Amino acid sequence: MAGGVGSRFWPMSTTDRPKQFIDVLGTGRTLLQLTLDRFEGIVVPENVWIVTNARYADIVHEQLPDVPRQNILCEPCRRNTAPCIAYVSWRIKKKDPRANIVVTPSDHIVMNTTEFQRVMTQCMRFTSETDAILTLGMKPTRPETGYGYIQADLSYSSPRNKEIFRVDSFREKPDLATAQQYIKNKSYFWNAGIFIWNVNTIVNAFRIYQPAMSKIFEDMMDVYGTDREQAEIDRRFPDCESISVDYAIMEKAEEIFVCPADFGWSDLGTWGSLLMQTKHDMFGNSIIGPNVSVFDTTNCIIHTMNERRVVVQGLDGYIVAEEDGRLLICKLSEEQRIKQFSGEG
Repeated sequence: MAGGVGSRFWPMSTTDRPKQFIDVLGTGRTLLQLTLDRFEGIVVPENVWIVTNARYADIVHEQLPDVPRQNILCEPCRRNTAPCIAYVSWRIKKKDPRANIVVTPSDHIVMNTTEFQRVMTQCMRFTSETDAILTLGMKPTRPETGYGYIQADLSYSSPRNKEIFRVDSFREKPDLATAQQYIKNKSYFWNAGIFIWNVNTIVNAFRIYQPAMSKIFEDMMDVYGTDREQAEIDRRFPDCESISVDYAIMEKAEEIFVCPADFGWSDLGTWGSLLMQTKHDMFGNSIIGPNVSVFDTTNCIIHTMNERRVVVQGLDGYIVAEEDGRLLICKLSEEQRIKQFSGEG
């Protein structure tokens, strides 16, 4: 899923080039490219599908040239994750009625790719052998109020896989007091928004729990893969209810399982989250860029990838970021105000 239009990493990200298309970590690879990279050995590029906003189709093709152009599906408008997932599910079903599917956002990071691949391989094996809907639950490391939570029934695991458990409930983003209670209870995990299922399982779930939406995509089976597909999607997709897959399917379906995992995951929603996920110097600074010096500076995130000389002195708890002539110097505690003053969004 690569259709997000957020600019939370301004000045690097903008509405014309959201964060999934930028090199946030300074590795030379964008978040979208890193998402594909960690599936190496699990899926071939010919079986990768990207659902994005029509305005970003060329960027996706430019950054992922090995993915066939016809596998880049274009939404004509934003309708949240359920219509996005429904569209690609029916499109994949037309090509392979027995496909096993992983749905993942394109703007998250994973620090331990080896563990990610191990977990993903066993999860795909599980869904290929069952009719279960499976999601990943990230082991929480702090009382995070920006994530939803999954409560798992850890009393016994699935007979097919000892690392997979039934879901008791999904919980909304909590306040701090509630989040503190969650992390004291080992049965609560962050909801990463990564799903695994076989194509018939998810299509049938839409038929049962979202019949109006399923009819839209079912009615287009004859046009998928033809030169009429985009025109029909442009016509019918706006009729879909704007709803997340969590509300549309996950909170209604019965056979829901979770695989708790710990591979250094973050959805990188803020500069502060990037600071937490990247390496620090001895003073708590994360410096991403080739030509940066800091003095008397602590707990800062500094992201300047150009070749200009950057010197920072005397800051504590700040964001310093530059891109294409746009410079940001902002307190981490005031990050939520960046959009207000940047003119983005």
